[in-house]
Amino acid sequence: MRILGIDPGYAQTGWGVVESDGQHNRPVSFGVIKTSTSQPDSQRIHFIAKSVGQLAEDHHVDVCAMEDIFFTKNVSSAIPVAKVIGACIHQMGLQGLPVKLYSPPTIKTVVTGFGGAEKHQVQEMVRILLGFETIPRPDHAADALAAAICFAVYDFSRIRMKLP
Repeated sequence: MRILGIDPGYAQTGWGVVESDGQHNRPVSFGVIKTSTSQPDSQRIHFIAKSVGQLAEDHHVDVCAMEDIFFTKNVSSAIPVAKVIGACIHQMGLQGLPVKLYSPPTIKTVVTGFGGAEKHQVQEMVRILLGFETIPRPDHAADALAAAICFAVYDFSRIRMKLP
């Protein structure tokens, strides 16, 4: 199974593709989609969604795992990210691909064993779990790979056992 992990962002959206058989995970590719502040909001969001769709097609993915929106104080900064999430979900739906959203604490728990793990701890576990010599860069790409690992660990067994 090929999993497209997405770390949604307005300026940079991280992505990573992981191949998994439920026991072994192998990195396929990763990177970031960047947008320019000089572009109108609608163009930025459209570009991100279109790029995510192209990545899904290019890498023949079966499912998309995405970090869900999570905020504590600043709602206004979360709104553009929420728009990106919605656009990506729509794009995946057009392509017939299921999307699973995970909260940041869930991803941290699955990848590190601790929901309050620091960013560098998650990235180090991504490095270890996927066999990289160094932490994947940029940070958003490593976070996207963590979302893909989360699906592979958290949901792959449920799918194989046909659990809800």
